[in-house]
Amino acid sequence: MLDLFPSRDAGPFGRRLKHARGARIPVTIVTGFLGAGKTTLVRRFLTSPEGRGTAVIVNEFGAVGIDDALVRSSADETVLLGNGCLCCNTRSDLQVALRRLVADREHRRVPSFGRIVIETSGLADPSPILQTFSTDRALGAEFHVEVVASVVDAAAGLATLDWSAEARKQVILADRLVVSKTDLADAATVGQLTERLRGLNPYATIDIAIAGALDPRRLITETDRVPHAGEFAAEAIHSDGIASFVLTETTPIAWTPFARAMETLIALRGPDLLRVKGLLNVAGCRGPVLVQFVQHLAHPPVELDAWSDADHASRLVFITRNIAEARVGALLAAIRGVARLD
Repeated sequence: MLDLFPSRDAGPFGRRLKHARGARIPVTIVTGFLGAGKTTLVRRFLTSPEGRGTAVIVNEFGAVGIDDALVRSSADETVLLGNGCLCCNTRSDLQVALRRLVADREHRRVPSFGRIVIETSGLADPSPILQTFSTDRALGAEFHVEVVASVVDAAAGLATLDWSAEARKQVILADRLVVSKTDLADAATVGQLTERLRGLNPYATIDIAIAGALDPRRLITETDRVPHAGEFAAEAIHSDGIASFVLTETTPIAWTPFARAMETLIALRGPDLLRVKGLLNVAGCRGPVLVQFVQHLAHPPVELDAWSDADHASRLVFITRNIAEARVGALLAAIRGVARLD
């Protein structure tokens, strides 16, 4: 096959990568409602071989940093962002903390680290945290959000999901779901909770953690997986007007019409695009192209060096507020049709 680009490692989106993060520092975001067991999970991770060389940013809602004190002895470097939550008025604090960590590492004021874990407040909405790495180009060049893990309490999770919009959003936006405290709930309750979680987020993996014990690789292994055709049976409508659906395309797509359609969608309904993530079979690319959007922000597309299996269909997961699947599909089709006329 004729190589369209001067290097076999190069593509239309730059150098092809085995992993989306390239050489950037991976970031794991651990979220979950109040009392779900986030700190216990993080502490267990930090004591594992995989957790070595990890810097931790702990955000707490309140004047006294209890969780920070619990994890500080386990981490090489721990930063506390207190008196607020990362979803509200401290996004600038997060940016400052990340920059300071990098500067301190370069000047050897802190031990070297190769990973960052952000433990959010139990009241935090993860989407503005994800936006931080898109809006700040310097941070985006330095860091890559590898995993968003949401911890859900098996004993109280069902009730919390019923009344808390924040808890539901934490689940819906996660890559991985971790069910904690299963020793405090019966099997029927755990089963009901698992079913509810799959309804809220059909494409996230679900793991069980007992006393914070979880394979540490689940918190650091990047997941670029999105549903295959048929795995996401229909549009899932949640409370608060939040919907999740997946669009698939079996033939290679042209990049420009897709990009223009997403630009239009962002311009018109950006705040309601809670998270969009997918793998695209783009014409002219040998590997899948990973795309991610968080509200009005688009992460730079990354071409991976190879598909993980024989299914090369494009599949794009949308998590939206009051935007129907049919309307998004119609927009993509309309712009694709106009592009053909050109």
